[in-house]
Amino acid sequence: MGNERRLLTLVVCLVLGGGLLLAAALGASRAAGPRPGHGAAGPAASDYVDIKDVPPSPDPAPAAGAAASTGSAGSVVVECGRNEEGHYNEDNLVVSPGLRAGAHHTHAYVGNLSADAMSTDASLSAAATSCTGGDRSTYYWPVLRRTDRPGSRPHETSAGHGNAGEILPEASVRVEFRGNPVSEVVPMPRFLRGMTGDAVAFTAGTGADVRARWGCSGSPDRSTTRYPRCPAGDRVTRTLAFPSCWNGLDTAGAGHRSHLLFPGAGGVCPRGTFPVPELRLTLAYEVPAGAPIALDSFPEQRHSPTTDHAMFVNAMTDGQMAGVVDCLNTGRDCRA
Repeated sequence: MGNERRLLTLVVCLVLGGGLLLAAALGASRAAGPRPGHGAAGPAASDYVDIKDVPPSPDPAPAAGAAASTGSAGSVVVECGRNEEGHYNEDNLVVSPGLRAGAHHTHAYVGNLSADAMSTDASLSAAATSCTGGDRSTYYWPVLRRTDRPGSRPHETSAGHGNAGEILPEASVRVEFRGNPVSEVVPMPRFLRGMTGDAVAFTAGTGADVRARWGCSGSPDRSTTRYPRCPAGDRVTRTLAFPSCWNGLDTAGAGHRSHLLFPGAGGVCPRGTFPVPELRLTLAYEVPAGAPIALDSFPEQRHSPTTDHAMFVNAMTDGQMAGVVDCLNTGRDCRA
């Protein structure tokens, strides 16, 4: 009986000891923070590149045809500020309408000052806007952060999911519409939804929908899909071009992409689609040389720069859109 008691005591001690060791190991792991490959990790060192190591980009623009809507120039710049109002939220009206905090990361906005997950066509039409010409469209994108500085303001700490750090304000935001190099453009329908880029590009295994290009203000001929290291005095830039071939039927589509496609390499729209003004967002940031930066992202995307994306909802009036189309089709440069 004594031997059995001693054996039982030994077994209990071994079990308790193993549990304590496991708890200690787990505690140490949590205290050490995210490990490589953990959802909240990233960016990786390979996500950065010195802009001097990026070769100059060939001019991708095809020669304008006789019926082009761009002529020798042709663009419309919409003056919408640079989010001086501090319009941020974790919503995504285009991808997850009606779902609060459905983006799981923070977006910055210009244009419509009411835009959030609960917005409707009617509420967008009635809201105030940051655009000086009265455009009530909403234009938005994931914020860029400095990860070496803690965020303290509500919009810097509300996203969670591994998105942390001081949000970098945009030094400039350019909202621009361009024409098509081979034909005239037709008006976008009111309340057309559009998106560019791929928020899950890191895990998707394909770069087919990666569209954002990063660069430095002092090297406009160089662009990359990685975070650029810029010389002191240069601004970090993000350029997000949207698809511009509309199917003529829908203001939204399956996967938020099927109704609005990118033109081919020569600028020709796919069969069954029509060229509309091409929206291009260009964002610039003051980033000290060498400072670590990271896009807000889903945790498993590890803040990869390839996940950059942006969305818009066209809430221009028919008259405002007609002015954009007329400017582009006559090859002028205009401001709206």
